[in-house]
Amino acid sequence: MAKKSSKNTAAQAVEIAEKPVEVKPEPAAEIRVAPKKKILFVASEAAPFIATGGLAEVIGSLSKAIARSDDYDVRVIIPLYQDIRKEYRKDFRYIGNLYVPLAWRNQYCGIFEYRADRVTYYFVDNEYYFKRSGCYGYYDDGERFAFFCRSVMEILGFIGFYPDVLHCHDWQAALAAIYLKTIYCHRPEYQFIRAVFTIHNIEYQGQYSLDILGDLFGLSEHDRHFVEYDHCINLMKGAIEVCEAFSTVSPSYAQEIKDPFYAHGLDPIIRRNEFKLTGILNGIDPDYYDPATDPALFANYSAEDPENKRICKEELQKMLGLPVKPDTPIIAMISRLVGHKGLDLVRAVIEDALREDIQFIVLGTGDSAYEAFFIDLARKYQGKVVSVISFNADLSRKIYSGADIFLMPSKSEPCGLSQMISSRYGAVALVRETGGLKDSITPYGAGGNGFTFNRYNAHDMLYVIGEAIGVYHMKDEWARLVKKAMETDFSWSVSAKYYEGLYLSVLK
Repeated sequence: MAKKSSKNTAAQAVEIAEKPVEVKPEPAAEIRVAPKKKILFVASEAAPFIATGGLAEVIGSLSKAIARSDDYDVRVIIPLYQDIRKEYRKDFRYIGNLYVPLAWRNQYCGIFEYRADRVTYYFVDNEYYFKRSGCYGYYDDGERFAFFCRSVMEILGFIGFYPDVLHCHDWQAALAAIYLKTIYCHRPEYQFIRAVFTIHNIEYQGQYSLDILGDLFGLSEHDRHFVEYDHCINLMKGAIEVCEAFSTVSPSYAQEIKDPFYAHGLDPIIRRNEFKLTGILNGIDPDYYDPATDPALFANYSAEDPENKRICKEELQKMLGLPVKPDTPIIAMISRLVGHKGLDLVRAVIEDALREDIQFIVLGTGDSAYEAFFIDLARKYQGKVVSVISFNADLSRKIYSGADIFLMPSKSEPCGLSQMISSRYGAVALVRETGGLKDSITPYGAGGNGFTFNRYNAHDMLYVIGEAIGVYHMKDEWARLVKKAMETDFSWSVSAKYYEGLYLSVLK
């Protein structure tokens, strides 16, 4: 056999080397972006549109805090009340209407939309139910909020938004969770929606006669067991039973509501479902409550430069007709004047406290007996006591900034925001150790940011008032305490992370 020429072989090698090599590219790795988790808050009010208390603050602040993350698509739905603030209402966008079935009714439902701070807000319009002054206190509140909750379920398809988590707040939104797990549970697009229910105040549970189960709420006898409790309909109980998880607005309150003293009759239901209970402390919006920028104040100041707080105190004394005494501590209360706010303790010993060189300011409305008591107290101690029986947001900011000590001796307090706001403005909080007060204010004697007492006892409170007055007169020590209170982080940044963890846990 002839041997191949090495010359030819070399030439072939050169020829091959000179040919361009065809390289086939490998397919690029597929980049997958995880879809945003969809959260829908269902509530009866939300700041800044309309607010009667802490619930609105929570909805307004928590939704924004969650929406800051690129992982979440956050939306909020509330009724379109007559009293929603006009500066926002003028920018609402009408997106359509539908008719909502509620038992034998078929009611008009308009839908308006508003976007801000990466949150989409929806407003449920029905003038028969919501063109009224205020939010609550009508004979047909059960029907009004049943319509609202049923509207939430119907609107989802209209707006093309089926949330991963339906987060319902207090009894007014409880039926949204109940409808999700009963009337709508067999529809494919609703089957993977998880329900979370938050109790802001267990005292108000949405209780109605069983006679109107079908006629008013549109629930069948088959679903009666969810809401039946103590021979009546209890909407809060129903939401607790059906939801995947429920929460309260502070860790301590989550423990307290297992006790009959705090639970207003629901403690057996709480204990039976405690495996899905968690407590997450509320926060406040540090930009909204900022003494360095607040336009309501006589002068602005900060924890780093608190000098102008003296001006706020002096101008508050002038405004309210109190003697201008910079070295006299001002003790303030801004509260609903109702029993569970600890006002019986105040009534029992406030005259003993007024023997000291102090000034006492009360702002709020409520039970006529407490209103009359504080009015009479101001008449008796002119020049030392001022009682303003009113709801006045502007004055409340001025009191926070001008007061030295903020008194909050509640019998029960699910979370409370006033002690956080007062701390932010340098009015050192003096609270009873209950609910969110216990979780947010720690005692001065243990290096904390305020003053506390444990037993629900008037003389325990009086003793701690005396302690606070004593520390106030230790100027350097008081300045350190005020700075510590003002620098306490009450923002939603921490609490929002806990809520994100809660959402992820129910989506597993």
